[in-house]
Amino acid sequence: MNNSFDDKMHEECGVFGIYGHDDASTLTALGLHALQHRGQESSGIASYDDAKDGGQFFVHRGLGLVDDIFNDVSIIARLKGRSAIGHNRYATTGATLLRNVQPLYAELVFGGFAVAHNGNLTNAVKIRNELTQHGAIFQCTSDTEVIIHLVALSKKATVLDRLVDALQQVEGAYSLICFAEGRMIGVRDPNGFRPLVLGRLGDAYILASETCALDIIGADFVRDVEPGEMVVISSQGIQSHRPFSAAASRFCIFEYIYFARPDSIIDGKSVYEMRKKIGAVLAEESPCDVDLVVPVPDSGVPAAIGFAQVSGLPFELGIIRNHYVGRTFIEPTQKIRHLGVKRKHNGNRGVVEGKKIVLVDDSIVRGTTSRKIVEMMRQAGATEVHMRISSPPITHGCFYGIDTPSRDELLASKSSVQEIADFIKVDSLAFISDDGLYRAMGEAKRNTAAPQYCDACFTGDYPVELRDQIMLKKAC
Repeated sequence: MNNSFDDKMHEECGVFGIYGHDDASTLTALGLHALQHRGQESSGIASYDDAKDGGQFFVHRGLGLVDDIFNDVSIIARLKGRSAIGHNRYATTGATLLRNVQPLYAELVFGGFAVAHNGNLTNAVKIRNELTQHGAIFQCTSDTEVIIHLVALSKKATVLDRLVDALQQVEGAYSLICFAEGRMIGVRDPNGFRPLVLGRLGDAYILASETCALDIIGADFVRDVEPGEMVVISSQGIQSHRPFSAAASRFCIFEYIYFARPDSIIDGKSVYEMRKKIGAVLAEESPCDVDLVVPVPDSGVPAAIGFAQVSGLPFELGIIRNHYVGRTFIEPTQKIRHLGVKRKHNGNRGVVEGKKIVLVDDSIVRGTTSRKIVEMMRQAGATEVHMRISSPPITHGCFYGIDTPSRDELLASKSSVQEIADFIKVDSLAFISDDGLYRAMGEAKRNTAAPQYCDACFTGDYPVELRDQIMLKKAC
């Protein structure tokens, strides 16, 4: 896919698992469909049939969207069993190759082991180098395979103890769903960077990245899996374990700003309502004397609604999004490439012509798409174009599971707000402040000594040491 005009920080991955349902693989495919926004490069399902020779795994994985990969009933029919785990991937560590598609599966001394991972390990390169020096053979370039090797090499007696032993050696972000010995296991890292929820459908239990994946199959939300918690689901029911040392919760605040689906509930908070509140605070901090509030679809819509409500300004769809863009065709010339942004968005002349407008968007990354959208609004006849952003300036890369451009590609890392405004050619520009963002989240302000969320992409305050990055810098 050509991402020339896809100027966003990309979602990490989505995970889904179900235990004890006759239609496990079908429901897993539906759950992954609801989580498609979290990863569009590849998808896979590993099912488990305990009626087959004492227990047998079936795996199907592919590159592309969920509907492209699981588009044949015969594929689902081959994924037998009453339990399954699935994964949508956007590459953060490891290239977009079939061998990197999850769930990863391996035959270990205790039997089959499947794992689906959302997040990114910050010491995976270090561990991988140590393991390869001792003869370990890796089949892919994903950091998730490090976990499999550590489980395989552990001297602990049980599968659960092996998994705990492995996870105590890794650092960074992980929300995992694993399957082994007839049990489904969900784990969140001690900081709780990435979401993981527990649901129920009749007698079946579900683990998923977001509640929207429960909604699509008619399951009930039970609770969030807590940071540092291991949930084990088996024929005996559910067990909860706390095997890791306590750590401060640092959930990724960008999940609320952009990544999660707006109809999801995370940690008891409606993502949609949080985005509206962020837009409301943005309007209080940086009002704008204009005629219309125009969202940059789709991610800017809830914040723009909040901005308009507080401002008392009309909310209008001044940009229409084409939802049927699909894969990018071959673009042979610079002139055709320049039209790429119009394949996704088009100015609504009947709304914006002759009007002063404020565009509301969730973030500015490289600034290239923002610049083209501003130009589009002027071509549609807007007399003034202002912009308000519902996140603080993104100045640092993420190493906890988000695919962020290198720091020198982040416009805000090297430019002032006025310089960004000049680059994207707006009449004025403002970002929500750090404290304003936290205020919208229900906090008095950002606690600089112990922030309530992970906001490293705005502040450079990384909660977990970046060992691989330090090692790579030393090597250079």
